[in-house]
Amino acid sequence: RAPRARASAAPRRAGLVVTNMGPEMKSAIDKFVASNKIVVFMKGNKEQPRCGFSNTVVQVFKSMEVPFETVDILEDEGLRAGMKVYSDWPTFPQVYLDGEFYGGCDIIVDTYKDGTLKEAVDVALMS
Repeated sequence: RAPRARASAAPRRAGLVVTNMGPEMKSAIDKFVASNKIVVFMKGNKEQPRCGFSNTVVQVFKSMEVPFETVDILEDEGLRAGMKVYSDWPTFPQVYLDGEFYGGCDIIVDTYKDGTLKEAVDVALMS
């Protein structure tokens, strides 16, 4: 089950940047990324990506024929804001391999092209 919790922040206002997250959310995310070898936090899900960058990452992993989980950050604004803090990465999708943040769409595409993504995925799936 995908983590669902709220970020600790003041009431949402235009321009508000969440700079921390509650311990419940951090714990839920830690547990989810640790229990799944490949996780993509994205707009939409692997069956129905809702942005081109998310779709690109999904297509890369589908072409590799590897199991991966997706979490739709559009379903929970607290999760969406919290993930930016958790990863220290401002954009989506965000890919985690074997519990560690790997990168976004550009990094996935570049490492897919040069073969290092396959190596990282193989290591993650064997661990």
